[in-house]
Amino acid sequence: MKDAKKAILVVSFGTSFHRTREKTIDRIEKDIEEAYPDYRIYRAWTSKLIIAKLLRRDHIKVPTVSEAVEQMIADGVRELVVQPTHVLNGVENDLMKEDVLKRQDAFESVAFGDPLLTTQEDNEAVIRAVMEEFSDLKEDEALVLMGHGTTHYANSIYAALDYTFKDMGYSRVFLGTVEAYPSMESLKKQIRALGPRKLVLAPFMVVAGDHAIHDMSGEDEDSWRSQFEKEGYEVVCKMKGLGEYPGVRRMYLEHVRAAQDKLQKEN
Repeated sequence: MKDAKKAILVVSFGTSFHRTREKTIDRIEKDIEEAYPDYRIYRAWTSKLIIAKLLRRDHIKVPTVSEAVEQMIADGVRELVVQPTHVLNGVENDLMKEDVLKRQDAFESVAFGDPLLTTQEDNEAVIRAVMEEFSDLKEDEALVLMGHGTTHYANSIYAALDYTFKDMGYSRVFLGTVEAYPSMESLKKQIRALGPRKLVLAPFMVVAGDHAIHDMSGEDEDSWRSQFEKEGYEVVCKMKGLGEYPGVRRMYLEHVRAAQDKLQKEN
């Protein structure tokens, strides 16, 4: 039986690709709902561009964080846990917190779950979750993960994570970003030094959406696939977002649990 006064708001960047949303964001939300049957589950997305596109193209209305907060206040929610599906404590996460905290006084208690990568334990857990999916990587193959990248100082996590993969024994795994560091040029130098025959490309993003379809696996000469093929590697693209990995979804559940524990201690 759901308690109308208790809610979990699941905040995602969003995606305009329905198929990958069903496998990732929808699955994360469903896992949380099943784990917390007494909580009402609400959704909000932070990308206003994607929200506008869905409304225009598909007549689907997804609330912004502010809209979801106002709806929860109208519904009588008093105890709120906010769980982002963001990968980093970056710009989107900062703005999301601002939007919630503007109306903090309307709730008796508010707690925020951590994004995917917040602690060193998270970094190691996500590496284990990724390698569960790629346990069959062969000696002449390398796994190249495409992160988004950000101008926020949190971007340093990508280079740290790349190092941690190798520190944990995964010397044939490389993590780069579309929009920041490590860049494609950094990846090319590192991979040349290893000298694999084949590269497996996969998105290091919650959903395998626009970046995975165009920047990673696209036909044009600037895509990662095209650039690596030009370097002489055989390239295979795995179109699977992090939200499809059971180990990653378990991490989000653990972050919800930690936020809920924090609320209970405060109360």
